[in-house]
Amino acid sequence: MAGLATSLGAGAATNSLAQMPEIDTLFLFGSNPTEAHPIVSIYLKKALRNGARLIVGDPRLTWMAKRADVWLNLRPGSNIALMNGLIHVILKNGWENRAFIERRTEGFEELREKVRGYDLKKVERLTGVSADRITEAARLYSHADKAMIVYGLGVTEHRTGTENAMAIANLALVCGHIGRPSTGIMALRGQNNVQGASDLGPAPNILPGYQPVASPDVRAKFEKAWGVPISPETGLKSVEMLDKACEGKFKGLFILGEDPAQTDPNVHEVRKALQSLEFLVVQDIFHTETTKYAHVILPGASFAEKDGTFTNGERRIQRVRKAIEPLSGMAEWQVISRLSNLMGYPMTYNHPSEIMDEIARLTPIYGGISYERLEKESLQWPCPTKDHPGTTTLYSDLFSRPGGLARFVALDHKGPGEVPDREYPFVLITGRIREHYNNGSMTGKVPGIVELVPEELLEINPADAKRLKISDGDTVRVSSRRGEITVRARITERSQKGNVFLTFHFRDALSNLLTSEYRDPVTGTPEYKSCAVKIEK
Repeated sequence: MAGLATSLGAGAATNSLAQMPEIDTLFLFGSNPTEAHPIVSIYLKKALRNGARLIVGDPRLTWMAKRADVWLNLRPGSNIALMNGLIHVILKNGWENRAFIERRTEGFEELREKVRGYDLKKVERLTGVSADRITEAARLYSHADKAMIVYGLGVTEHRTGTENAMAIANLALVCGHIGRPSTGIMALRGQNNVQGASDLGPAPNILPGYQPVASPDVRAKFEKAWGVPISPETGLKSVEMLDKACEGKFKGLFILGEDPAQTDPNVHEVRKALQSLEFLVVQDIFHTETTKYAHVILPGASFAEKDGTFTNGERRIQRVRKAIEPLSGMAEWQVISRLSNLMGYPMTYNHPSEIMDEIARLTPIYGGISYERLEKESLQWPCPTKDHPGTTTLYSDLFSRPGGLARFVALDHKGPGEVPDREYPFVLITGRIREHYNNGSMTGKVPGIVELVPEELLEINPADAKRLKISDGDTVRVSSRRGEITVRARITERSQKGNVFLTFHFRDALSNLLTSEYRDPVTGTPEYKSCAVKIEK
């Protein structure tokens, strides 16, 4: 959200899924969609069947990487160096879209000067990707008519995640691949309705609709609607709340549908924070690692018990209708409303549609959204008025930044916070597999899924396994500077030499005991995709 908003104006996908089959060049970066976003992968496979060229930037030999025209097998954490190298090649060969740059962007000269220092020799050394592959990827992407960049958590879950997203925007802008159908940038969100949650103001510096809390005019509008004063101060991010809890400066927390005791990094510190709270409320549909620390547990509602909307990763607002009444007797919005009433602030909604009406009144990008319209069709924001059809393609005319121009941001390679050394020689990458989901609190209760994938497995390259005398199925200890776990080994070419891979789906092998404390300074996003570990049989 932060990176794309800085460069383009909005922290959201620029185009729609329905346009994907018409792509002629797909640049898939830091994403394994056949496992982590299988529905999106259906659209991408249609593009490939229609003849699209495929560039994949990923340290792992994923299903898509095996089928790529060019696999950019970069070292974890070298995203910015790779992007700068691609732009260097494009500018050196005159493959940029000069007309687009002059008409629709600012800051190009600073970018040009920066990437001059990222020649192929330097980028090859920083990323581990051969000069030939970088050059071919630059040629394919820059010469395409309809090129889309699709990226995932392999881009954002680094200490440079915000800058990584800006670097991707730089590449798209240099080639003018934005503002038209089947082009642009699609950021794949981590879960359903992450986009919808982001839209409604959970970040500590914004109110709903990405309206800055620092703006007096914005605060005045919400103060009038809500009848309370709103502080202009930026609040704490979730990871910062836990930091302050460890310091004894943060006393209470209400966690809804989140399991930081399993899914946050450096879990030892997270658990210490949760234990230090004076009052912890957790609302969820099943017991989790986090509910163990709760003073009060409230029942949540599953998707099948919800009435409302989800906004997906393409900005599409979709009506969700409950199949059954909430098993606990109350929907989550009713629980929150009742708590608010008991604490002295009246919330008197009778139906989720009334909440949407309030969203439309206060949030311009949702201004034309109502349940009456959503009963007939889903709509992509911005949809500012009741007769607006929604927006399938952003930035066809102006960017939503001051002056309507996109902004190039000159960036330098920084690398991951923790690098391998003699004691911890491997890089651990964490991610998902298709069969399980996040903390496994739901999929781990399905016998058929558990039968398919019953346990955590460490993916390790055959050469590394041979050197360590590890056979397929052997039990190994994986340890970092923060903790250790015991798992079985799976020998596979999917991991390059020096890299290993774990999921975070299993309670009895918590990979986040290992992951590092490094995080993006802008967003607080943890560096899940790179930490140093050692492997012992």
